[in-house]
Amino acid sequence: MLSRVANNLCWLGRYLERTENTARLINVNANLLLDLPRGITLGWEPIVDIVSGKAQFDQKYASAEEKSVITFMVSDSDYPGSLLSSLGYARENARTIREIIPREVWEQINELYLFTKEQGSKAIPRRTRYEFLTEIIESIQKITGILAGTMTHDEGYHFLRIGRNIERADMTTRIIDVRSASLLEKTENEQIAFENLQWMSVLKSLSGYQMYRREMRLRISRPDVLKFLLLEERFPRSLYHTLCAMKASLCHLPKPDAIISDITQVEKELLSANPQSLKQEKLHTFIDEMQFGLIRVFNTLSEVYF
Repeated sequence: MLSRVANNLCWLGRYLERTENTARLINVNANLLLDLPRGITLGWEPIVDIVSGKAQFDQKYASAEEKSVITFMVSDSDYPGSLLSSLGYARENARTIREIIPREVWEQINELYLFTKEQGSKAIPRRTRYEFLTEIIESIQKITGILAGTMTHDEGYHFLRIGRNIERADMTTRIIDVRSASLLEKTENEQIAFENLQWMSVLKSLSGYQMYRREMRLRISRPDVLKFLLLEERFPRSLYHTLCAMKASLCHLPKPDAIISDITQVEKELLSANPQSLKQEKLHTFIDEMQFGLIRVFNTLSEVYF
């Protein structure tokens, strides 16, 4: 396999995952704001912080009000992390490797890009936003299903899976970092109760709420949510699971030792940190270390294969 093809497959996996995650973030944040009691404001700025887009956002928009953030996250072609940009990059990567991926995947990505470009304005009004974003999420899941069910599970498929899991691990750590820092202060009993809504939003951002309740069967709490999203090996969006999945894919590729070594180092730091017991400042430092570890993994992957 040409290194160019491997690189494009890996980034195709990343961009598709990024698109789905961003759509979920917007949906969940909109629902969370509706659930908060009158007088408590959280706003849309945390969404921009999660995707590290604050610098670019501030250059173009005066304030982080709802319409500006939605426009920035959905249809701003100048911002590389918007839904439209991510799908544009995914479409370009898919176009250059059309002979490698199933034809249906290329057609679905192309249609989804055109849908987002033409219908992006539907994300602005609250009454049409949910339907628009759900269409994007379900379309990405359909593409993922087609890839899993019809693409030969050869080296190319494993590069795609590695890209998806690196992006998933990155988004999981970002959501935990920003959301845990912006939780409501415990100044009143009412606010203590609504802190549970925030942790629920963290779980829903990662499609983990129902699986968390199945596993824990307890009232939502900070330590349990952190343990589930960081350490639960059986939950596909937990940090530990994504690391294990990358190692499993690498076993099907040549010369994986250096990359597996980097992943193993991140795993050791994760398992020894007992993250569910960390206070906020130490949790932030720990998440930074995890993200630097993921960057090292991807840099080594690029050096070895791309």
